[in-house]
Amino acid sequence: MIDEILKRAENGKKLDNEELFQLFSVNNAEDLKKLCETASNIRNKYSKTIKLTSTVHITNKCQVQPRCKYCGFAAKTSRDGYYNAFYKTDDEIRQAAKSIEEARVPRVSCSGGHGYKGKQAVHAAEIVKGETNLELLINVGADLTENSTNKLAELNTDTVCCNLESTNEAIFNNVKPGETLQDRIDVCNQVCDAGIELSSGLLLGIGESDEDRLNHLLFLNQFKTLGEIPIMGFNPYKDTPMENHPACPLDLQLKMVAITRIMYPKIRITVPTPTIGPKNVEYSLNAGANNLATVIAKNYPLEVKGVGSPTYGNLEEVVSVIESLGLTPQYL
Repeated sequence: MIDEILKRAENGKKLDNEELFQLFSVNNAEDLKKLCETASNIRNKYSKTIKLTSTVHITNKCQVQPRCKYCGFAAKTSRDGYYNAFYKTDDEIRQAAKSIEEARVPRVSCSGGHGYKGKQAVHAAEIVKGETNLELLINVGADLTENSTNKLAELNTDTVCCNLESTNEAIFNNVKPGETLQDRIDVCNQVCDAGIELSSGLLLGIGESDEDRLNHLLFLNQFKTLGEIPIMGFNPYKDTPMENHPACPLDLQLKMVAITRIMYPKIRITVPTPTIGPKNVEYSLNAGANNLATVIAKNYPLEVKGVGSPTYGNLEEVVSVIESLGLTPQYL
């Protein structure tokens, strides 16, 4: 049955929901390998170029209360994360962005905590789009207002990320008690209405079922400017309420990358190097991913810790893996 479904997918046939759900039943190494090979073949039909995305963390001063139960990014949440509060100066943002440009990484993600009505995002966009040739992704979750979103559009911001993380409202409310799912959906619609490419993805391993995961992927199809889906596996941070919650297994992350590729053949599928683990980048590429995030070059001037895990991908090592697979890293 799985072989027939995969053959249909690789031949460009749209799978129905029952067939898609069958792919979630893959539970052995041989079938997972077939699933991933099918997904990578589908990606390669359109392009074998892999985008690289670096990062600038604008601020970890986040006013969401209560805190997200898994967060190790916000100030005072985890000794392994950005424990001390910071707000990057204009010069620090500028230096980091220019270092990324000098390393020829084509894209930067500027992310930060909540409580600014998007003003921190707009200011970072003014610097990045005004002083570099980088593609820009802004990720401040549901902190954006209609006004700040429109300003990002005026600044030619390429992409805005607002991850729903889970469309199962009970699970969302449990892990993110200081936010609402509807607020995040509203921001996604706001981004689409402004004509900006939307990035919105899934956080795996926080209690959701296979049915939840499929419903989430189907739900994303309603967003008219959706251009990117991040697939993120949960990793526990010390000192947080979820520090003893198990990490998301690698095979689940790969399965989700592959199924997402089959459902969205042409979309950008992002795997953050912190959540997949830098050593596992090869597997995510072989499952059909085509954007690696939190890739840091040697010339990067600031301290950086990954979101979802303090580790991150080194540019030289990531490029070496990409090229070893016969794929092409995209440079500026």
